[in-house]
Amino acid sequence: MYRPEPIDEAYMFKEGVIVSSTDLKGIITYANRRFCAISGYDKSELSGKNHNIIRHPDMPKAAFKELWDTIQAGKEWTGIVKNLRKDGRYYWGYSHISPIFNNGDITGYTAARRPATDTEVSETIPVYQDLVSKENA
Repeated sequence: MYRPEPIDEAYMFKEGVIVSSTDLKGIITYANRRFCAISGYDKSELSGKNHNIIRHPDMPKAAFKELWDTIQAGKEWTGIVKNLRKDGRYYWGYSHISPIFNNGDITGYTAARRPATDTEVSETIPVYQDLVSKENA
């Protein structure tokens, strides 16, 4: 799928809640209208794709390892995530991801994301920059 080079420009995600669900492998099974509007993708472009379709390259691998280790253990995860839109712009969201249980087994995951505050973003950027620099060392 064609994706333009990131243009390093923020998209102002100021209101609403993005909701999505995935299977155990991170394949999108549900995307609400807000997710489509904020990400710049149509529902048909998101459905059946891996959620990392919106992963911004600035995100440290360690953050996603922690996220996956947590939700695969049946626990909820919260954190600040920088996402990449289809047009190459980015947006920051405060994410809350929960496992979906069916008869005691995890069958997927649901994420709800609200706009991250300026304070949350400014506190997160140096932490992520440090993690990325260690990963690239």
